[in-house]
Amino acid sequence: MSNLVGIVLVSHSLDLARGLAELASQVAGEGVKVEPAGGGPGGTLGTSGDAVREAIARADCGQGVVVLADLGSSILTVRHLLQGKANGHVRLVDAPFVEGAVAAAVIASAGQSLEDVARAAEEARGASKF
Repeated sequence: MSNLVGIVLVSHSLDLARGLAELASQVAGEGVKVEPAGGGPGGTLGTSGDAVREAIARADCGQGVVVLADLGSSILTVRHLLQGKANGHVRLVDAPFVEGAVAAAVIASAGQSLEDVARAAEEARGASKF
């Protein structure tokens, strides 16, 4: 088991969460646990608190977990799941989904702290594409 910050990607679409997890994992290289949590029952669109909880458990290697979510209700699902459990070990970040996930994965792969990984994800919002 690695000793790096883990990442969980929560999307309304399991395919989107899986695809972004694959991209972020390729960028980060081996060692960083990037776990998807997406979709509802039977492959429908939606989010599941159980899927998010399980993804956090898989991603947690002891240094904390950064959680990125795509849209409104996925954010609410994560917030509800973390409510009353704010120990600083699992952090929902206010970050763009794709850019934030890639930035978080790169910084996590360098062995940086939970705070640094969360900050990198959030700062990805300012990345100019032109």
